[in-house]
Amino acid sequence: MTSHSVPSQSIGERQLQSRLGTTHQASGFYRRQVQGSLTSRMREFIARQTMVFISTADANGACDSSFRAGPPGFVSVLDDHTLTYPEYRGNGVMASAGNLTENPHIGLLFMDFTHHHIGLHVNGIARLHRDVDQRLAYPQLPVDTAPGRRPDMWVHIVVEEAYVHCSKHIPHLEPAARPRSASAGRPKDAEYFVPPTEVRHDRAPVPAPGSSPQAPIYG
Repeated sequence: MTSHSVPSQSIGERQLQSRLGTTHQASGFYRRQVQGSLTSRMREFIARQTMVFISTADANGACDSSFRAGPPGFVSVLDDHTLTYPEYRGNGVMASAGNLTENPHIGLLFMDFTHHHIGLHVNGIARLHRDVDQRLAYPQLPVDTAPGRRPDMWVHIVVEEAYVHCSKHIPHLEPAARPRSASAGRPKDAEYFVPPTEVRHDRAPVPAPGSSPQAPIYG
């Protein structure tokens, strides 16, 4: 099986389908909906999106979910099998990018909450590329996804499968201008969920047994 073919279902999927009697239904979904590359409509859909939810996991399978946003096209479709998006310096944790240095599998979920109320799942293999290297290989990359900021790196994704997320239960959201100032009484981001009086000082990151620091994957 090549990276551009439609992956087979996992053992866990097949076992649960058999147990719950959905094998025929699931087979039909895979046959009709799951694509091994991006269709023209998928590419057009991604080019319109201003947000994406991403999922990664480390080498031990511990998962992390995150969110990225930008102007339409901030996730660039390079070709039928390839996507890329910029990573900027944030809180310094590097949770998603760090996971990708251990485990290159990534999942993306694009959601249209305002017009067609539809979603698109894209799963693939990611590598981290330096900004200078990515722009040298792809001169067409946007330069204004975050005005005044330059990406630290790009997440370069080879698509393995892409399929629809149906419109059922997707809420309708009306675009609105962002308020100029924070709501009265709103805590700062760093204190929104954990007030200073509740900060814990007895917990430090513990490396997994046998693990060692790994440099980011470039090029």
